[in-house]
Amino acid sequence: MSVLCYNKGCGERFDPENNPDDGCTYHPGVPVFHDALKGWSCCKRRTTDFSDFLSIVGCTKGPHNKEKPPEPVKPDVTSSGEGKETDDQKTKFNEFIISAPIPQEAIRRPSGDEPLVRLQHKVSTSLKQALEKLKLTENTAEEKEEDSDVIKIGTCCKNGGCTKSFEGPASDSEPCFFHSGFPIFHEGMKYWSCCKRKTSDFNTFLSQEGCTKGTHLWRKKDEGKKVVPCRFDWHQTGTQVIVSIYAKNAVPELSYVDANSITLDIHLIFEGEKEFAQKFSLWGVIDVSRTTVNMMAAKIEIAMRKSEAMSWARLDLPPPIPPPQVEVKTEVDSEDEDEDD
Repeated sequence: MSVLCYNKGCGERFDPENNPDDGCTYHPGVPVFHDALKGWSCCKRRTTDFSDFLSIVGCTKGPHNKEKPPEPVKPDVTSSGEGKETDDQKTKFNEFIISAPIPQEAIRRPSGDEPLVRLQHKVSTSLKQALEKLKLTENTAEEKEEDSDVIKIGTCCKNGGCTKSFEGPASDSEPCFFHSGFPIFHEGMKYWSCCKRKTSDFNTFLSQEGCTKGTHLWRKKDEGKKVVPCRFDWHQTGTQVIVSIYAKNAVPELSYVDANSITLDIHLIFEGEKEFAQKFSLWGVIDVSRTTVNMMAAKIEIAMRKSEAMSWARLDLPPPIPPPQVEVKTEVDSEDEDEDD
């Protein structure tokens, strides 16, 4: 009769009477989950996908094991109701401790009332050259756009996520399904901030139908600066958090980044008439004096120096959860109930 093998990473059934010394391939270590990576302590392979983690082939050969591992022993309960751990239990527990980021509650977070400091920015040569070319062609391009107010056949809708083109006056009566937010690319996942349908495939991301219904936008608005969503991403090292905003040809004289130890305020003017503004309440604490801004032709990079060498769980703090509403019973209601009784 076959029995189940309890070696980690095996899970096959075997015949106890026919159990060779190299019949089982398993992991002698423990699972390690850290910074979204999953793997085993006994081998070096790591993956972000849980299914891939389960399919990692064992790194050690040996006989199958029919002995089921013992259940964790509950600590003895004293008369006061407090648990009491033995030395053996403490040792077993420490063997399975996995390194993880320090909880946000344990960080000494400065006050958000600190004044914001205007960060100095460095302008790359590529951006300077791109801005010079734009100045030479800007007047000519504006004159061509003003020559005619007629929308040309085949003009694409300017709403994000809409793939429709102008085919005539009938196109104005068709509903426009678009994304009101901005695209986010982080850790291999792609999604829109307004609906957060995450996917790792870029073509699937492009084909996602918009979550907002409205009217098509065939031409850009010319009145003043146009506030637009802008794609941005972030990554981290042991000492820095780097934010990349993909805004082409940002104007250094009109753009700025302010910050204090827990706040990042970004304001960019790019491609002539576009404006991007975003304020972050940072997950961790930064050293403003060692934070730099590098403006390039295709993007702006903000390199924030961490005050503590620790891993950030995310770029910004999640919005606060509103407290549950408690229904307050008035004295009048109580008197009415007494009369009914």
